[in-house]
Amino acid sequence: MTSVLRFLRRRPSRMTPCAASLLLLGVGLLLPGCEGDPNADAGPDTMDMESASDAEMDHSGHDMGDLTASGGDGYTESDVHFMQMMIGHHAQAVEMAALAAPRDAGSEVLTLSERIDISQRDEIRFMQEWLEQRDQPVPEDRHLRMMKMPGLVSPENFERLTEARAREFDRLFLEFMIEHHLGAISMVDTLFDDPRAGQEPDIFRFATDVAADQLDEINVMERILAGF
Repeated sequence: MTSVLRFLRRRPSRMTPCAASLLLLGVGLLLPGCEGDPNADAGPDTMDMESASDAEMDHSGHDMGDLTASGGDGYTESDVHFMQMMIGHHAQAVEMAALAAPRDAGSEVLTLSERIDISQRDEIRFMQEWLEQRDQPVPEDRHLRMMKMPGLVSPENFERLTEARAREFDRLFLEFMIEHHLGAISMVDTLFDDPRAGQEPDIFRFATDVAADQLDEINVMERILAGF
Protein backbone atom coordinates (compact mmCIF):
# COMPACT_ATOMS: atom_id res chain seq x y z
CA MET A 1 0.00 0.00 0.00
CA THR A 2 2.78 2.45 0.92
CA SER A 3 4.53 1.98 -2.41
CA VAL A 4 1.26 2.56 -4.27
CA LEU A 5 0.65 5.80 -2.38
CA ARG A 6 4.19 6.97 -3.05
CA PHE A 7 3.74 6.22 -6.74
CA LEU A 8 0.45 8.10 -6.87
CA ARG A 9 1.95 11.15 -5.17
CA ARG A 10 4.71 11.34 -7.79
CA ARG A 11 2.00 11.49 -10.52
CA PRO A 12 4.47 11.16 -13.44
CA SER A 13 3.50 13.53 -16.24
CA ARG A 14 3.80 10.80 -18.87
CA MET A 15 1.55 8.39 -17.03
CA THR A 16 -1.35 7.47 -19.31
CA PRO A 17 -4.98 7.36 -18.21
CA CYS A 18 -4.99 3.61 -18.86
CA ALA A 19 -2.03 3.20 -16.53
CA ALA A 20 -3.80 5.25 -13.89
CA SER A 21 -6.88 3.05 -14.22
CA LEU A 22 -4.81 -0.12 -13.83
CA LEU A 23 -3.03 1.36 -10.83
CA LEU A 24 -6.30 2.26 -9.11
CA LEU A 25 -7.70 -1.17 -9.88
CA GLY A 26 -4.66 -2.71 -8.23
CA VAL A 27 -5.13 -0.47 -5.21
CA GLY A 28 -8.72 -1.68 -4.91
CA LEU A 29 -7.45 -5.24 -4.60
CA LEU A 30 -5.28 -4.20 -1.66
CA LEU A 31 -7.78 -2.13 0.28
CA PRO A 32 -9.48 -3.64 3.32
CA GLY A 33 -13.03 -4.63 2.46
CA CYS A 34 -12.34 -4.88 -1.27
CA GLU A 35 -11.17 -8.46 -1.43
CA GLY A 36 -13.26 -11.60 -1.58
CA ASP A 37 -16.48 -12.33 -3.37
CA PRO A 38 -17.64 -9.14 -5.11
CA ASN A 39 -21.22 -10.31 -4.70
CA ALA A 40 -20.93 -10.85 -0.94
CA ASP A 41 -23.39 -9.01 1.27
CA ALA A 42 -21.84 -5.80 2.55
CA GLY A 43 -24.24 -5.67 5.47
CA PRO A 44 -27.01 -3.20 6.28
CA ASP A 45 -24.76 -0.39 7.48
CA THR A 46 -22.49 -0.01 4.47
CA MET A 47 -23.01 0.54 0.78
CA ASP A 48 -21.96 -2.36 -1.45
CA MET A 49 -19.60 -0.83 -3.98
CA GLU A 50 -20.77 -3.29 -6.62
CA SER A 51 -24.42 -2.41 -6.02
CA ALA A 52 -24.11 0.95 -7.75
CA SER A 53 -26.04 0.24 -10.92
CA ASP A 54 -25.17 1.61 -14.33
CA ALA A 55 -28.03 4.05 -13.84
CA GLU A 56 -26.49 5.31 -10.60
CA MET A 57 -23.08 5.67 -12.24
CA ASP A 58 -24.58 7.35 -15.32
CA HIS A 59 -23.38 10.92 -14.97
CA SER A 60 -25.72 12.22 -17.65
CA GLY A 61 -27.55 14.50 -15.24
CA HIS A 62 -30.74 13.97 -17.23
CA ASP A 63 -32.75 13.72 -14.02
CA MET A 64 -31.27 16.87 -12.54
CA GLY A 65 -32.74 19.60 -14.67
CA ASP A 66 -30.12 21.89 -16.12
CA LEU A 67 -27.13 19.97 -14.78
CA THR A 68 -25.95 18.96 -18.23
CA ALA A 69 -22.47 18.73 -19.72
CA SER A 70 -20.61 19.02 -22.98
CA GLY A 71 -17.05 18.44 -24.09
CA GLY A 72 -14.67 21.20 -25.10
CA ASP A 73 -11.07 22.00 -25.95
CA GLY A 74 -9.03 19.23 -24.33
CA TYR A 75 -11.77 17.86 -22.07
CA THR A 76 -14.70 15.54 -22.49
CA GLU A 77 -18.28 15.28 -21.28
CA SER A 78 -17.10 12.56 -18.89
CA ASP A 79 -14.60 15.01 -17.37
CA VAL A 80 -17.35 17.54 -16.75
CA HIS A 81 -19.69 14.97 -15.20
CA PHE A 82 -16.88 13.74 -12.96
CA MET A 83 -16.32 17.24 -11.60
CA GLN A 84 -20.04 17.88 -11.14
CA MET A 85 -20.62 14.61 -9.32
CA MET A 86 -17.49 14.87 -7.18
CA ILE A 87 -18.70 18.25 -5.90
CA GLY A 88 -21.77 16.46 -4.55
CA HIS A 89 -19.68 13.63 -3.14
CA HIS A 90 -17.34 16.04 -1.35
CA ALA A 91 -20.30 18.05 -0.05
CA GLN A 92 -21.56 15.11 1.97
CA ALA A 93 -18.10 14.52 3.46
CA VAL A 94 -18.04 18.16 4.58
CA GLU A 95 -21.47 17.70 6.21
CA MET A 96 -20.21 14.62 8.04
CA ALA A 97 -17.07 16.40 9.21
CA ALA A 98 -19.14 19.25 10.64
CA LEU A 99 -20.84 16.81 13.02
CA ALA A 100 -17.65 15.83 14.84
CA ALA A 101 -17.05 18.72 17.24
CA PRO A 102 -20.66 19.12 18.47
CA ARG A 103 -20.86 15.38 19.16
CA ASP A 104 -17.78 15.09 21.35
CA ALA A 105 -15.62 13.23 18.86
CA GLY A 106 -12.30 11.93 20.12
CA SER A 107 -9.15 13.90 19.41
CA GLU A 108 -8.04 11.71 16.47
CA VAL A 109 -11.43 11.80 14.77
CA LEU A 110 -11.74 15.52 15.44
CA THR A 111 -8.35 16.18 13.82
CA LEU A 112 -9.27 13.99 10.86
CA SER A 113 -12.64 15.71 10.43
CA GLU A 114 -10.96 19.11 10.39
CA ARG A 115 -8.54 17.92 7.73
CA ILE A 116 -11.39 16.56 5.63
CA ASP A 117 -13.37 19.79 6.01
CA ILE A 118 -10.48 22.00 4.90
CA SER A 119 -9.23 19.84 2.04
CA GLN A 120 -12.61 19.01 0.54
CA ARG A 121 -13.90 22.58 0.77
CA ASP A 122 -10.78 23.66 -1.12
CA GLU A 123 -11.35 20.97 -3.73
CA ILE A 124 -15.02 21.93 -4.10
CA ARG A 125 -13.95 25.50 -4.86
CA PHE A 126 -11.43 24.23 -7.42
CA MET A 127 -14.08 22.08 -9.14
CA GLN A 128 -16.60 24.93 -9.17
CA GLU A 129 -14.06 27.27 -10.74
CA TRP A 130 -13.03 24.62 -13.28
CA LEU A 131 -16.64 24.26 -14.39
CA GLU A 132 -17.30 28.00 -14.43
CA GLN A 133 -14.22 28.65 -16.56
CA ARG A 134 -15.59 26.23 -19.16
CA ASP A 135 -19.16 27.54 -19.03
CA GLN A 136 -20.44 24.27 -17.57
CA PRO A 137 -23.32 24.06 -15.04
CA VAL A 138 -22.21 24.03 -11.41
CA PRO A 139 -24.32 21.81 -9.10
CA GLU A 140 -26.64 23.59 -6.69
CA ASP A 141 -28.25 22.23 -3.53
CA ARG A 142 -31.26 20.94 -5.45
CA HIS A 143 -28.92 18.92 -7.68
CA LEU A 144 -26.90 17.54 -4.79
CA ARG A 145 -30.01 16.08 -3.16
CA MET A 146 -30.72 14.03 -6.29
CA MET A 147 -27.25 12.67 -6.93
CA LYS A 148 -26.57 8.94 -6.63
CA MET A 149 -22.94 7.93 -6.27
CA PRO A 150 -20.94 5.06 -4.78
CA GLY A 151 -20.09 5.41 -1.11
CA LEU A 152 -22.70 8.00 -0.17
CA VAL A 153 -24.09 7.57 3.33
CA SER A 154 -27.78 6.70 3.25
CA PRO A 155 -30.28 9.04 4.96
CA GLU A 156 -30.87 6.38 7.60
CA ASN A 157 -27.18 6.01 8.41
CA PHE A 158 -26.67 9.77 8.33
CA GLU A 159 -29.38 10.03 10.98
CA ARG A 160 -27.62 7.36 13.04
CA LEU A 161 -24.42 9.38 12.81
CA THR A 162 -26.23 12.55 13.80
CA GLU A 163 -27.71 10.91 16.89
CA ALA A 164 -24.46 9.25 18.05
CA ARG A 165 -22.10 10.74 20.59
CA ALA A 166 -18.48 10.33 21.70
CA ARG A 167 -16.98 6.90 21.03
CA GLU A 168 -20.04 5.58 19.18
CA PHE A 169 -19.91 8.64 16.92
CA ASP A 170 -16.22 7.99 16.27
CA ARG A 171 -16.85 4.40 15.24
CA LEU A 172 -19.72 5.22 12.89
CA PHE A 173 -17.91 8.22 11.44
CA LEU A 174 -14.85 6.13 10.60
CA GLU A 175 -16.84 3.24 9.15
CA PHE A 176 -19.04 5.47 7.01
CA MET A 177 -16.20 7.73 5.89
CA ILE A 178 -14.09 4.77 4.79
CA GLU A 179 -16.95 3.64 2.55
CA HIS A 180 -17.37 7.22 1.37
CA HIS A 181 -13.69 7.47 0.43
CA LEU A 182 -13.81 4.13 -1.36
CA GLY A 183 -16.72 5.52 -3.36
CA ALA A 184 -14.64 8.52 -4.45
CA ILE A 185 -11.82 6.22 -5.55
CA SER A 186 -14.37 4.20 -7.53
CA MET A 187 -15.47 7.41 -9.27
CA VAL A 188 -11.87 8.16 -10.24
CA ASP A 189 -11.50 4.66 -11.62
CA THR A 190 -14.73 5.09 -13.60
CA LEU A 191 -13.37 8.32 -15.07
CA PHE A 192 -10.23 6.59 -16.32
CA ASP A 193 -12.30 3.71 -17.71
CA ASP A 194 -13.22 6.14 -20.50
CA PRO A 195 -10.13 6.17 -22.75
CA ARG A 196 -10.89 9.71 -23.86
CA ALA A 197 -11.37 11.12 -20.36
CA GLY A 198 -8.78 12.35 -17.90
CA GLN A 199 -6.49 13.65 -20.64
CA GLU A 200 -6.55 17.30 -19.62
CA PRO A 201 -3.66 18.02 -17.21
CA ASP A 202 -5.88 19.71 -14.60
CA ILE A 203 -8.32 16.79 -14.57
CA PHE A 204 -5.58 14.18 -14.44
CA ARG A 205 -3.74 15.87 -11.57
CA PHE A 206 -6.93 16.47 -9.62
CA ALA A 207 -8.29 12.93 -10.04
CA THR A 208 -5.02 11.27 -9.03
CA ASP A 209 -4.69 13.69 -6.10
CA VAL A 210 -8.16 12.69 -4.92
CA ALA A 211 -7.25 9.01 -5.10
CA ALA A 212 -3.95 9.50 -3.25
CA ASP A 213 -5.41 11.73 -0.53
CA GLN A 214 -8.36 9.46 0.13
CA LEU A 215 -6.14 6.40 0.28
CA ASP A 216 -3.98 8.21 2.83
CA GLU A 217 -7.02 8.99 4.95
CA ILE A 218 -8.35 5.43 4.65
CA ASN A 219 -5.07 4.22 6.14
CA VAL A 220 -5.44 6.68 9.01
CA MET A 221 -9.05 5.66 9.65
CA GLU A 222 -8.24 1.95 9.56
CA ARG A 223 -5.49 2.55 12.13
CA ILE A 224 -7.85 4.42 14.45
CA LEU A 225 -10.54 1.76 14.10
CA ALA A 226 -8.01 -0.94 14.97
CA GLY A 227 -7.82 0.62 18.45
CA PHE A 228 -11.54 0.16 19.14
